Amino acid sequence: MNEKHSIKIFENKKVRVQWVEEYQKWYFSIIDVIAILTDSTNANNYWKVLKFRLKEEGNESVTNCNQLKMQSSDGKFYLTDVGDTEQILRLVQSIPSKNAEPFKVWLAKVGYERIEETQDPELAFDRAMKTYLQKGYSKEWVNQRLKTIEVRKELTDEWNKAGIDKESDFAILTNEITKAWSGKTVSEYKQLKNLKKENLRDNMTNMELVLNMLAEATTTELSKKGNPKTFNESKHVAVKGGTVAGNTRKDIEKQLGESIVTKKNVRDNFLELSKKENVEAEDKRMKREKKISWMK
Repeated sequence: MNEKHSIKIFENKKVRVQWVEEYQKWYFSIIDVIAILTDSTNANNYWKVLKFRLKEEGNESVTNCNQLKMQSSDGKFYLTDVGDTEQILRLVQSIPSKNAEPFKVWLAKVGYERIEETQDPELAFDRAMKTYLQKGYSKEWVNQRLKTIEVRKELTDEWNKAGIDKESDFAILTNEITKAWSGKTVSEYKQLKNLKKENLRDNMTNMELVLNMLAEATTTELSKKGNPKTFNESKHVAVKGGTVAGNTRKDIEKQLGESIVTKKNVRDNFLELSKKENVEAEDKRMKREKKISWMK
């Protein structure tokens, strides 16, 4: 089952979703939906009680839900009750909520956006660009980040061809690539940048993104040429691809005289950008005052 993990935002609240290619459907975390509809501090308990009541009423259209592995707040993946759009709409009807109508509109929009993106993949990139810019990233960084997403997609497609489709296997292979090019495991890398739940790539500098992209692109090409048949063969290819980028990193670091893999994260980048903008603004102000003074 080929699944694509994602997070959608409804009025600044996160909803974990997965697009399942096999069924061509979005599946939404029921707990996240209940938290939005009820503003409950314990959505899990609310769902347990509601689930029991709905079963008693014979409402199997909602209670016969699937389970998918979704990332929890601790960063780990757990089996989570999910529902497709139809099930979620019926769930909404079972819960008295002021958010019911706007949530229905939002739900329809999520489905429509997927249809649009299927017909025109560029729309997905446009929406991602807008989201990153709204978060404060520079346009140059966002362009680089979106390119890494494209390269990553090609790599995971290649892994799928080799029969690899489990999230845990993807994580292992990604870890091998990261360790080979950066000298650190994903966990060690995130620790260096003082990250917890945050996405590692979203906190990389431009140079780190470039090298990570080189590692994954090289791994993809080596996999296409070597045509690995097993997970262990793909793991060997991952190490080779990462090592190519690792050697490039060492060459660049030798020329620069400093490490490319740094503790800088997105907060530091925003701070530097803010300082730069303040300096530029102050410089413009001083030039403007000098000009006015000269005119007087």
